Amino acid sequence: AAFISIQAFPALLDLPQDLEVSAVSCGSRHTAVVTRGGELYTWGWGKYGQLGHGSNISCDQARRVEHLVAKRLRVEEVVCGPWTTYVRV
Repeated sequence: AAFISIQAFPALLDLPQDLEVSAVSCGSRHTAVVTRGGELYTWGWGKYGQLGHGSNISCDQARRVEHLVAKRLRVEEVVCGPWTTYVRV
C-alpha cells in the first residue's frame, strides 16, 4: 500500500519544468492544479480514481493527467470534492 503523507502546513511543491500554476483545488485527501498552459496535475489519495491517472493508485508527487493531453483538451478550471475531481475544459 502506498504511503501518503498528510501535510498540515503549507509546503513548497516542485512541479516539472518550472510550470506556472493558475488554479488550485484541494479535496479531502488530494490536490489538483491547473497550469497556465492548461494542463492538469494531481496528487494525493487516489482510491476512487479521483486523480485521473487511470488507476486507483495514490501518489505523493504531482503528475500530469495524460488523458487530457492525449485528447488535446485545455483545462480551464478544476474543483476537487471529497472523493472527486471536476474539470472544465
